[in-house]
Amino acid sequence: MAGWILKSVILKNTPMRTKIVAGNWKMNLNRDESLQLILDISTAIQQHDLKGNRVMVFPPFVTIGYVMDSGNRDHRIEVGAQNMHQEESGAYTGEVAAKMLSNMGVNSVILGHSERREYFNETDSLLKQKVDTARSNGLEVVFCFGEKLDERNAGNHFDVVERQLGEALFHLPGDAFETIVLAYEPVWAIGTGMTATPDQAQEMHAFIRKTLANRYSESLSNKVSILYGGSVKPDNATEIFGKPDVDGGLIGGASLKANDFVAIVKAL
Repeated sequence: MAGWILKSVILKNTPMRTKIVAGNWKMNLNRDESLQLILDISTAIQQHDLKGNRVMVFPPFVTIGYVMDSGNRDHRIEVGAQNMHQEESGAYTGEVAAKMLSNMGVNSVILGHSERREYFNETDSLLKQKVDTARSNGLEVVFCFGEKLDERNAGNHFDVVERQLGEALFHLPGDAFETIVLAYEPVWAIGTGMTATPDQAQEMHAFIRKTLANRYSESLSNKVSILYGGSVKPDNATEIFGKPDVDGGLIGGASLKANDFVAIVKAL
């Protein structure tokens, strides 16, 4: 796939897709800090017209309930979970089940984040199970995937992404993608000091959309929101979000600073 040409994969007659800015708080912020952050974000966007765009935050498990129930939260801000176990229940000390999340009002869960893959050895086979469990419990999946530096340097980045999508998602029927958001993470550009250019982001997003079109249909591929998760910041958000196949961002560090996160939201 080294001969991949960007212009050959941009699909025509693209309908409006839902734009999303999702903040992944990771293992940060205690209860009081979380409540202050959601207050600050809510205060800053309360007069802002989101124009149908979605804003999501993903706190740690222990603070999801506090953030969700906060009387200061702008209720346009959705609250999701960062992970879940693949089994419905059982002797899995320290884990959280999908039905526990859905029962408390959580509607979305991040699966396959690069840190879960790297530090907790989550495989595409395991993620396939998690995706199925999430769907059976009515949870929307924000599915993360992307290549490492050595894979990109070897020219294998398209193959890696296609494999990750295929093994974890392509067993699903087409209508399942109504509740799946894709989040491309160039792992080599996260916390390394290296950055992917907006054109590199567009190139991969266009490839992802074409891969969906080949597996399912062009109509389906044009409806799926694909987020970019490669160190989006206020100073690069507008250019990245301006690319035709980039539908928003999965935001890490910048989501912990209300001013930065709101600036990114407004960049949509």
